[in-house]
Amino acid sequence: MKIEQIYTGCLAQGAYYIVSDGEAIIIDPLRETQPYIDRLEKDNVKLKYIFETHFHADFVSGHIDLSEKTDAPIVYGPTAKPEFKAIIAKDNQIFEIGKIKIKVLHTPGHTMESSCFLLIDENGKEKALFSGDTLFLGDVGRPDLAQKAENMTQEDLAGLLYESLYQKILTLDDEIIVYPAHGAGSACGKNMQKETVDTLGNQKKTNYALNQKDRESFINAVTDGLLPPPAYFGMNVAMNKKGYDSFDKVLSKGLHALPPEEFEQRAEHSGALILDVRNNDKFAKGFIPQSINISLNGDFAPWAGALIVDVKQSILIVTNENEEEETVTRLSRVGFDNVVGFLKGGFEVWKNSGNEIDTVHRISAMDFEDEIKNKKVKIIDVRKESEYRSEHVNEAYNRPLAYINEWMTQIDPTEHFYLHCAGGYRSMMAASILQARGYRNFSEIEGGFNAITKTDIPKSDFVCQSKVLK
Repeated sequence: MKIEQIYTGCLAQGAYYIVSDGEAIIIDPLRETQPYIDRLEKDNVKLKYIFETHFHADFVSGHIDLSEKTDAPIVYGPTAKPEFKAIIAKDNQIFEIGKIKIKVLHTPGHTMESSCFLLIDENGKEKALFSGDTLFLGDVGRPDLAQKAENMTQEDLAGLLYESLYQKILTLDDEIIVYPAHGAGSACGKNMQKETVDTLGNQKKTNYALNQKDRESFINAVTDGLLPPPAYFGMNVAMNKKGYDSFDKVLSKGLHALPPEEFEQRAEHSGALILDVRNNDKFAKGFIPQSINISLNGDFAPWAGALIVDVKQSILIVTNENEEEETVTRLSRVGFDNVVGFLKGGFEVWKNSGNEIDTVHRISAMDFEDEIKNKKVKIIDVRKESEYRSEHVNEAYNRPLAYINEWMTQIDPTEHFYLHCAGGYRSMMAASILQARGYRNFSEIEGGFNAITKTDIPKSDFVCQSKVLK
């Protein structure tokens, strides 16, 4: 028997590839299926089942494409109602794969169809739990994503999650290995550990949600401090439930090379968004006007989902050389299937063709220190509230990037302000969005708060409530 966790850092997502005696299963596969097919061929094994723990909100699974290419059936837990052919398992139903077994444990709460898969090894021992979004390391799945669809409150769902965990999961042996669907960085939980594998026994000791005295305290604990889910979550659920275009078709359409003239025409006449995925330092020095910067060198897919409102939006991409396929792939993972082409030759070809370019006014932390000394200035910190509360520049306003469409309208375009995040990744996204919307009277700080800490600029962990966007 072999268990392999295939972890994708950008999404903080774990898919699982399990082999026993010439047969394999894959749990929660990513959108692109060829790597799985290559693995099956290399190991000379047959894919027997594709298990889905639930209808994912934060990424589009590859279950449909993979099933069509391998003839392996898709398996969901009880109550799932996909709009394609699938096996809807019963609670405690057993599936045999080679010499091992998978037992379905229906664990509603994160969503109503959420299920965990318990692996029983060749000797009949319960060995591993593939816990989906029901149980994370350090946390549990948020109970607010399915409330509208199920006509339930988040408290109702949290109550179901309590029963699932305390009656079905905590009764299992401490030695069982827990393999969750997500880790730290995912928006599906709020308190996840950086580790991606642990024993159930250790989680019983360290996971706050598994140490509540009763149902009511559990509900209060898991619903406290939940931030609004990203807008794309609902659209991803729909794609996972209803179906989608094949990844091969999406990739073929996206890898359409466009020379500068045609690229410009497409941008002007199709309403396509220009998405520049180069590093923030390159973007600051020059980019196509109206471009939005979300660098591949970071949490690209989740930020694309959070900042681009509609997954059906037509997108034109600007990349470094040979990053076009990676960009289209990572966009498709969160449902953005309508990439209609890329700039052939990249930004340098655009620039050398004499086309108009734009820049961001970026200054160093040292220059920032000089400019604000003994002056009253406006400073916008786009980090998360928790980062801001830990430490921030005195008198800075906290305006998290995720809520830019809310706070942007509060800015006086005639008043100059300074903009920073932790290291420059998020503040450049914010700068690009602001400039695309006509705000230009600002300076973005290179290196962000990390660079600011090396200066003598006054800092504080005192939080004035009015400085934090609510």
